[in-house]
Amino acid sequence: MSAIVAFRRVSYRIGDRQILDDVSFELEAGETLVLLGRSGSGKTTALKAINRLIVPTSGAVEVEGRPTTEWDPIRLRRRIGYVIQDVGLFPHFTVAENIGLAPKLEGWPKSKIEERVRELLAEVGLPPDEFAHRRPAELSGGQRQRVGVARALAAEPPLLLFDEPFGAVDPVTRLDLQRQFLALRKHRQSTAVFVTHDIREALALATRIALLANGRIEAIAEPRRFLELDNPEARAFLAGLDWKMEP
Repeated sequence: MSAIVAFRRVSYRIGDRQILDDVSFELEAGETLVLLGRSGSGKTTALKAINRLIVPTSGAVEVEGRPTTEWDPIRLRRRIGYVIQDVGLFPHFTVAENIGLAPKLEGWPKSKIEERVRELLAEVGLPPDEFAHRRPAELSGGQRQRVGVARALAAEPPLLLFDEPFGAVDPVTRLDLQRQFLALRKHRQSTAVFVTHDIREALALATRIALLANGRIEAIAEPRRFLELDNPEARAFLAGLDWKMEP
């Protein structure tokens, strides 16, 4: 089976700044690859290269076996669910209208869209009779993130991208959203790329972790193997797991 996403020696520069430097990896169906790194490591830039929000300076990013430069950008982005920290819901749309937008653009019949919206709201823990007709301003931060995830899943895309989606919510809500993500992945066998700087989140959600530093991949490993890496950047992240407040 060909990779859903493949980076082929991808580099990206802005002026004198090297944002990505010779990045290569492949993502197979059903995997969750977590891009872990400090601020400025290049992880969000790598994510944006997948849905062609940026085009590499050199190398190629392939989605479903085709370089992103050979895709129509709109067609490519409709094949990808995208969840960001600020959610980006349309404020004047109801929850149902936000979730149903991509299927509507794809020409789904109204009855199928309504059924899909109700199904997804239930899956992300928002009873549809209670939430479908609300507007984003009537939701908590965690509820908006759940709607964002439902919207990303709505048109049944083969690939999901998550750019630090749970970073702006409180720790209890964040844990709940992480558990919801794992349940959805198990149920739907989704393929995802997930950006975070949180080592605990990476270990909890990833099937593999790609550690970035200064635009390069330092290591790629499954969570159990990541815990054993003898790499200075990996050890710096893992040190946070053992940190304790002094009495």
